[in-house]
Amino acid sequence: MSFEHLKLIEPLLKALASSGYSEATPIQVQAIPAILEKQDVLGCALTGTGKTAAFALPIIQILYQQRLTNNTRGVRALVLAPTRELAIQVADSFGKYGKHTGIRHTAIFG
Repeated sequence: MSFEHLKLIEPLLKALASSGYSEATPIQVQAIPAILEKQDVLGCALTGTGKTAAFALPIIQILYQQRLTNNTRGVRALVLAPTRELAIQVADSFGKYGKHTGIRHTAIFG
């Protein structure tokens, strides 16, 4: 299934296209619509199947849309990761997917 069918906004589709992604993986097809509807999701998938994009893309979209309507500031999402390396990897993914949205992110570890 293409990312366009998942009702992602244009800035995300642009970032995905520039990163070479055209088709969503099964975990993304199942998780993205549910998260966009603000439902809780628990997903399990093998390494390399796009789990980070499955939660990062809808989070970025929700934050982007909230910023347009509410002009909110401050921390609006928190992603916890069990290791420093994974925290950096997740932060890099948020940067790559959200590069056309103006959404800021950072990784904090210690």
